[in-house]
Amino acid sequence: MKHIATLLAIVVLLCGEASATPWRGTTGILEGRIRDKQTKENLIGVNIAIVGTQYGSITDADGVYRVSNLRAGVYDVRFSMVGYKTVIMKKVTILPDLRTRIDLDLEQSSVELEAVEVRAERPLIQKDLAATAYSIGEIKLEKLPVSSFKEVLGLLPGTTIEGNVRGGKTNEVVFLVDGLPVQDVIGGGVGTNLPKSSITGMTIQTGGFDAEYGNAMSGVVNVITKSGGNKHLFAVRVDRDSWLPSSTNKQQDRSTEIEASASGPIVPGELYYFTANTYIMSDTRWWQDFQNFFSSPVSQELTGFAKLDYLYSPTFKISAQGIYSLRKWHDYEFSWRFNLNGLPLRSRDAVRGAVILSQTLSQSSFYSLSLSAFYQHSRIGDGAKEDLSLYPFEYDFYLRYIVNGQRNWWAETKQTIYALKGDYTTQYEKIHLLRVGVEVNQYSIYSDLVKYEPQTTYFGKPITEAPLLNFSNTYKYFPRSGSIYIQDKVELVRDGSNFSVGLRWDFLDPTAERPIVEYVPVSQTEFKQQVTGRVKARFKQQLSPRISIAAPVGPSSFFFANFGHYFQFPLFDYLYSGINPAQLRQGARNVLTGNPDLDPERTVAWELGFKHGINENMVASLTYFSKSFKNQIDSKTLIPFDSKSAGDYGFASYVNNAEAEASGLEFVLSRERDERLSGSISYSYMITEGVSEYVDQTINYAQWGFPLAAKPYPLSWDQRHTIKLDLDFKLPYDIQSNLIVLYNSPRPYTLYPTRDGFTPIDPGKAFLPNNARMENVTFVNLKVSKQMVLDEAGRYVFTVYADIRNLLNTKNIRWIDSSGRVGGELSDPSAYYDPRRTRIGLRLEF
Repeated sequence: MKHIATLLAIVVLLCGEASATPWRGTTGILEGRIRDKQTKENLIGVNIAIVGTQYGSITDADGVYRVSNLRAGVYDVRFSMVGYKTVIMKKVTILPDLRTRIDLDLEQSSVELEAVEVRAERPLIQKDLAATAYSIGEIKLEKLPVSSFKEVLGLLPGTTIEGNVRGGKTNEVVFLVDGLPVQDVIGGGVGTNLPKSSITGMTIQTGGFDAEYGNAMSGVVNVITKSGGNKHLFAVRVDRDSWLPSSTNKQQDRSTEIEASASGPIVPGELYYFTANTYIMSDTRWWQDFQNFFSSPVSQELTGFAKLDYLYSPTFKISAQGIYSLRKWHDYEFSWRFNLNGLPLRSRDAVRGAVILSQTLSQSSFYSLSLSAFYQHSRIGDGAKEDLSLYPFEYDFYLRYIVNGQRNWWAETKQTIYALKGDYTTQYEKIHLLRVGVEVNQYSIYSDLVKYEPQTTYFGKPITEAPLLNFSNTYKYFPRSGSIYIQDKVELVRDGSNFSVGLRWDFLDPTAERPIVEYVPVSQTEFKQQVTGRVKARFKQQLSPRISIAAPVGPSSFFFANFGHYFQFPLFDYLYSGINPAQLRQGARNVLTGNPDLDPERTVAWELGFKHGINENMVASLTYFSKSFKNQIDSKTLIPFDSKSAGDYGFASYVNNAEAEASGLEFVLSRERDERLSGSISYSYMITEGVSEYVDQTINYAQWGFPLAAKPYPLSWDQRHTIKLDLDFKLPYDIQSNLIVLYNSPRPYTLYPTRDGFTPIDPGKAFLPNNARMENVTFVNLKVSKQMVLDEAGRYVFTVYADIRNLLNTKNIRWIDSSGRVGGELSDPSAYYDPRRTRIGLRLEF
């Protein structure tokens, strides 16, 4: 508790009497210098106003202005002064955590004229960013052929379709909504969805992220949500891939998406609202099998977002927001296709609420306080756990399909995360931008799992005479975590060289006790399990240094380098599963137990980058990166149980004994500022090798009788060559189009053939994981849209669009079995990525 008390004291000191920025990673800075156009003298007292907001500033004696704590987005900025022409800079983009600089020369005028409108040009090279990051605005997001914000990650250089970033695992990416995590801390992955219409922008960082971002080893995805404005705005959208009946068009998921949003003032100038809600129903890709067992729809999801903003004054704001995501669905496995009602129903409900107080103290300082709660409830199985039969499945004669029986799987998990965060940002001595922050998290973690699975050979054949493996467990714990960070960005030369250094300290207190278990032999093959005591799990802490430097090279080139340590605490299921002392005393045993003394996983990464402006519209970049993954979680086989209960290979516990290495080159050529043709093309060369791919790999290989040498091999997401094209262009009749092309060279798989599914063809051949490669993967996705204004006032805007995935209907291979067969013995169609799908959507805004 003394650690918590210390952190709370720091929060109080940081937050003082009011609070600050809405959320970390959601606000930026607008700054610049204003001069007289003729004399080139600095102008004092020029008014700068962010149109439609209460934000603004006035130039000082050096003609310099600064608007801090400005929420990321696109704004019109008004520059005015008596005796000078007023200028309105249109569509100024504010990026989170970065500076947007606009220098302007005002022209003298003896009479008051209409304001001169100038379109702001976003700089091709963001010179205060010494890292690899991408910004996606709401206009660009609407153009992309994606269904959710999670899919955007796979379109970027250095990533896979599944979301691996620069050789890391998919769960090494943290997803934030307005700077607050939405992670599933028990099972991993994103814990909630979000309506697309609620997103005003996204920032995605794949390398060199600052010390304010923790618990992420490979990437950070920060979604920034919309707020209400001074006008009431409404929108309705309907999107379907089943406008034609399934009897005519079988290439569909029988999917429908309905979305509605509304925003505007409640009290003009003071209180604003925004809300968006989405309902998605689908029969999935496997509807032709599902229709024999379930009524439509097979999958349903209801997602919503709402926000209230109260402007107490131009410098003080209170915001409240809520997110909910309710989903229910049936799983599909091809080997169960004749008995799909034997698979359990699944559901996941998530709710998050947050209150944020924000205050700008001066042009150079602001600070914040946020309090949030995130709750997630997941279930597998719609009945009581006592209803499980615990009988083995019934297979067909050839042991290929499961024709009868229920999967012995029931689970309920509940997780609540209470988070308190404070951040303070200030600029001092004109060149330092200092940011410090603290956060404290209190968790409530509950899991109840009943799971019995048949033993199988490496080749997937069930061992029918072997007893079922017991993965059951139950636990409830209240762990705590927190962090303190400091980051200083030093601008050595205005709009030129800069240097950044940061340090982050994190802790995790599992608040658990690890049972001391002894296994007393009662015969040559049987052991009796005995709990002899308990040991308190260690308090874990982690220091993560971050450093970066950037410098111009000539008038249009830019060099940057960064180095950092990045970490991630283990998922709570890896800490707590199977260690419940009460269960152990009752003799309960499972084959894979948690370890509350697991250390954080760590990545040591560095990158070098060079950017060059080819002309006013095009920029090229080349980046080299190297990453070492340490302390990765795997399982270690320990002493054997009674073979009647757990097979003949013992049991395992999670340990930190795996490592991996990744390195590569990324080349990106982009074209901007041209509505006729813009976009980017990228090429990535990357090598990813390690000694373990997933957390229970060692126990599986032990079960199959394969000794695994501690020799690195290509991991399954090791795609050496990747090309990505993202192109925006206009067709005749003002039709907006976006073309996405994704190509990657063959990924590895393990070739270890068998004839009967039980023994290899060549038993004497050494087992080498991922010793062969599949085939190239190519996707072509296209989205075209046509916007029409329905009235002279421009109040009603109607849009129709077509979103086509896998336009060429390419049969892209996802997996191959150990005998080299696509889809294995059953020719499972899930071995291929999704075939072509065409979604037609209608949107009305008013």
